[in-house]
Amino acid sequence: MTRRWLPFACLLLLLVPRIATAQAARFIMANEYPATSIQGEADARFARAVTERTAKRIEIVHAYDASSGFRSKDMVDAVSRAAVPIANAYMGALGAVDPVFLLPSLPFLATSPEQGKALADIARPAYERVLARHNQRLLFLSPWPAAGLWANKPIDSVEALKGLRLRTADASGVLAFKAAGAVPVQVSFADAIPQLKAGQLDAVLSSGDGGAGARLMEVLKHFTAIEYAVTLSMVTINNEAWAALEPAWQQALLAAAAETEAQQWDVMKTRVAANYARMRAAGISITTALSPQFQQALRTAGQVAVDDWMQRMGPAAAPMLEAYRQRVGR
Repeated sequence: MTRRWLPFACLLLLLVPRIATAQAARFIMANEYPATSIQGEADARFARAVTERTAKRIEIVHAYDASSGFRSKDMVDAVSRAAVPIANAYMGALGAVDPVFLLPSLPFLATSPEQGKALADIARPAYERVLARHNQRLLFLSPWPAAGLWANKPIDSVEALKGLRLRTADASGVLAFKAAGAVPVQVSFADAIPQLKAGQLDAVLSSGDGGAGARLMEVLKHFTAIEYAVTLSMVTINNEAWAALEPAWQQALLAAAAETEAQQWDVMKTRVAANYARMRAAGISITTALSPQFQQALRTAGQVAVDDWMQRMGPAAAPMLEAYRQRVGR
């Protein structure tokens, strides 16, 4: 090789490794919930599927327990400006971004996995349109078991709710339980446990799923199953991070997302029974039988939140609710 070609050859040798690894990527995935919650498990399933489908070229690194510094309410903004490339956010916390995200957590609208899936399918295009305006795309939706009331006594009557300092996860919960006589406050899960331990809260509205339930069990010893709502979290990716991937890897992420979402709905078939077994083994008492009078009082209070949502959504609300009710026969 002549000296004239030596610099070019050296430059080529330096470029070859970069070309070979150009599509390798490492994404931080933010989540305010524990790794052992149903959403933490969803993240892990997704990461494994991505690793397999991209031959380890894309790595997902988890940031559970709000270790990214972001709660669910912050995550659409965080992903929009690429503070984190991927995030799993509880949708009910995003009402300030757009009221459509409150739909899955409307009280007593979708209370079974089948109803939750039907509502998710109908609303998905609306979620995608809003996310597109915030510089990100939806990868998958992931359900939660229906929320109940965690406290140190059964909350099985209107009298038991009176004055109860109750954590809710979203604005709809605040409206509903204020109408029912409680003193609700919207608090992220990551912040609820310290407030419970400090005596600032009496109770928590939560499914108490998996690792989230384990945290609640440290302070609260009773769960009242009110079948409040099968709520949703969503996983989104920043548009620039998405566009930087070649089409084959984009398809791999979409396939991994679809696989994960299907698995999460399948997990829901046995999740409540598994949670109850774990709770009872830990000494948690569970109330499942509610009086018709209390059930009616909860639903009447819940309608306050539904009416507020319809007003905030405007003309788009009624068609979505009507399509859902036709789908589930209600």
